Amino acid sequence: MAQAKKVSTKPSQDEKIWGAISYFWILSLVALAARKKSEYVRFHANQGFLLFVASLFWWIPIIGWILSIVSVIAAIVGIVKSLQGEKWELPGVAGVAAKAGEWFVKTVKL
Repeated sequence: MAQAKKVSTKPSQDEKIWGAISYFWILSLVALAARKKSEYVRFHANQGFLLFVASLFWWIPIIGWILSIVSVIAAIVGIVKSLQGEKWELPGVAGVAAKAGEWFVKTVKL
């Protein structure tokens, strides 16, 4: 399982809350737009955005259902870790999450 990384500078309570909000699927886009200059919030919002995209495939039998369950579990862990002030990387897909978030920010021109 992926190790949680402590943030070099301690995130503020506001950043922790925005980080947690970003795991509520569509709200990851709001967090990306509202706190785009915060590295901590952006990290969590990128992962929340990837989980949001993954959860859109719930309608595909079996594979989509499993993906949705995994997305919910990962979102819960992400919320908890965000509120604790940790940068917890999604196992195996953290790099993809960062690229997906950056792609969205560039595409929408946030």
